[in-house]
Amino acid sequence: MELVPALEEPLKKVLGPATAKVMAEHLGLHTVGDLLHHYPRRYEERGQLTHLADLPMDEHVTVVAMVADARLHTFASTKAPRGKGQRLEVTITDGSGRLQLVFFGNGVHKPHKELLPGTRAMFAGKVSLFNRRLQLAHPAYELLRGDADETVETWAGALIPLYPATAKLESWKIGKAVQTVLPSVQEAIDPLPDTLREGRGLVPLPEALLKIHRPHTKADIEEARSRLKWDEAFVLQVALARRRHADAQLPAVARRPSPAGLLSAFDDRLPFTLTEGQQKVSKEIFDDLATEHPMHRLLQGEVGSGKTLVALRAMLAVVDAGGQAAMLAPTEVLAQQHHRSIVEMMGELAEGGMLGGAEQATKVVLLTGSMGAAARRQALLDLVTGEAGIVIGTHALIEDKVQFHDLGLVVVDEQHRFGVEQRDALRGKGKQPPHLLVMTATPIPRTVAMTVFGDLETSVLDQLPAGRSPIASHVVPAADKPHFLARAWERVREEVANGHQAYVVCPRIGDEEDDPKKAGKKKSPEDEAEKRPPLAVLDVADQLSKGPLGGLEVEVLHGRMHPDDKDAVMRRFAAGETDVLVATTVIEVGVNVPNATAMVIMDADRFGVSQLHQLRGRVGRGSAPGLCLLVTEMPEAGEARRRLDAVASTLDGFELSRIDLEQRREGDVLGQAQSGARSSLRVLAVIEDEEIIAEARQEAAAVVAADPELTALPGLRTALDALLDDEREQYLEKG
Repeated sequence: MELVPALEEPLKKVLGPATAKVMAEHLGLHTVGDLLHHYPRRYEERGQLTHLADLPMDEHVTVVAMVADARLHTFASTKAPRGKGQRLEVTITDGSGRLQLVFFGNGVHKPHKELLPGTRAMFAGKVSLFNRRLQLAHPAYELLRGDADETVETWAGALIPLYPATAKLESWKIGKAVQTVLPSVQEAIDPLPDTLREGRGLVPLPEALLKIHRPHTKADIEEARSRLKWDEAFVLQVALARRRHADAQLPAVARRPSPAGLLSAFDDRLPFTLTEGQQKVSKEIFDDLATEHPMHRLLQGEVGSGKTLVALRAMLAVVDAGGQAAMLAPTEVLAQQHHRSIVEMMGELAEGGMLGGAEQATKVVLLTGSMGAAARRQALLDLVTGEAGIVIGTHALIEDKVQFHDLGLVVVDEQHRFGVEQRDALRGKGKQPPHLLVMTATPIPRTVAMTVFGDLETSVLDQLPAGRSPIASHVVPAADKPHFLARAWERVREEVANGHQAYVVCPRIGDEEDDPKKAGKKKSPEDEAEKRPPLAVLDVADQLSKGPLGGLEVEVLHGRMHPDDKDAVMRRFAAGETDVLVATTVIEVGVNVPNATAMVIMDADRFGVSQLHQLRGRVGRGSAPGLCLLVTEMPEAGEARRRLDAVASTLDGFELSRIDLEQRREGDVLGQAQSGARSSLRVLAVIEDEEIIAEARQEAAAVVAADPELTALPGLRTALDALLDDEREQYLEKG
């Protein structure tokens, strides 16, 4: 396929090696096309300038302003002892405020000649504070000269694009580079089918690129942005639609549960009825399993909504139909926990081939990396002979030695912890592609699900089962109000006195060597405010046992313990022998101890919003109400406290995931979807542009259904190739 020559031209041929090198290293721009898709971040109107009054400290800014005053001072210094040192002070104004610029030494001559009062220019530099006044020291600047016949009105109304820049390359230099390559836009091949573009009233691609870089009016910018958003949404959705289409062509064995088999025997044993949500989602899954193409379904559920039960029923249906089911868990603690709870739920149905096992029973085996050789050999044998209908394991399941008799369903728990390769390796163990069910307890806003997991159909469990208790959450400001922290430990003692148990979660284990590499890193102002490393499990457990929780049974749990020790600690906690478990985030997912009612999260500001919500879901799992205390030393007005207040204010995971996404920006969310390649989204905002994404998904599905190979749409193929560089191609291939 012919590539677009003009847009594929390397920048070093067009702009010269020095500029091209900076663009490649600092902005990731390599070709003319890359540069044309490096859009302005915002636009300055000359008459309506960045308010100098609102400049942020320590940030690299670009301002457009007029010189009000310029004075040259001489002074004595060590370098110029006879009063020959020179300092040029220039005051600029934009009507909203004034800002001081300073130039020293030989650097004063050029600005002294050029920055005369009344001159307008763009200035770029880092804002610093000197004598309590904001200033830019040695800023780069570009004089703005109106054309001779340009009226003051047109000059003041012109829109100046400001590009995402770096200290090495100012915005206007990027602007000039864009000017150089702008004629090439005429050769940009339009990826949108004409019917789609015309039907939605979108401007052609060359026009959109011209208007985003050289707008005459604000309407130009709007037209360009809405067109370019469509490109991004549509090309990404076509990639995902093709992926779904290819999957739908694969053969799979239809798995239908037998009427009087394992599944119905299990349902008869359940001491409760399924929620409406569980019944609805189970039906969606059973319908998928009954088809001769592999199911690809994402099951999202609030913490504690009963996803494991839904997944177990799907696994039993497959075993009923003569197949085997494998569940992949991200940690040993979680795999052991799942194994324990599934065996408990199934009772004699999990004792296939054993005395006392029910007639329809099967075997449920556990496979983890730390199992003893004999147990492991037996588990592998049970899988290859088909004795074991269900296996639960960690990455150990993926190893070459593991062979299945007839793998029919793969359930992946906590998808975001697994690479696509791992998911794929397990799928490759079926004689035909097995059905796939991916579960996550991190609620994902609908649009993110459509972009990140767009190759999966989505089911949502948003109802909590009856008997689950509400969780009260409070922020404990330890620095402002130390007595609140003392009260928190009293609350833990009260819960224990009432026969319950508690978790204390810390960000760190505490036996790490101090990493010299990390020590040298520059700290943010918030880090500076703390001046201490995050609290650690081993230290906190020690302080609590000797102090506020003295006399209680306190144990620790963290990822570096031997697996047998971890399991023993979890068993003692589950059996109620331990009052307080001090742990890292190893308890974040899947740990289920209904008697644990309180959780204290130390240094809560060090965790993400979704992570806090996950952790909190470990309490309130029984009939007694749950309590979650978020301890922080962050100041009240800061960003970190706002985040914690948001978590304390709602139990709605979807609402929190929106907040989380708004704070982290889309790039991070899509980062995992795009396997480390830089985010392909430049103007599309995953949260705000929900409508465009949903419509683009429908359009993409229609286009791919009509022409899977896109033979009639060469422009779209070119855009896909650009989006799916090797790395992403692999990602989507393996999804």
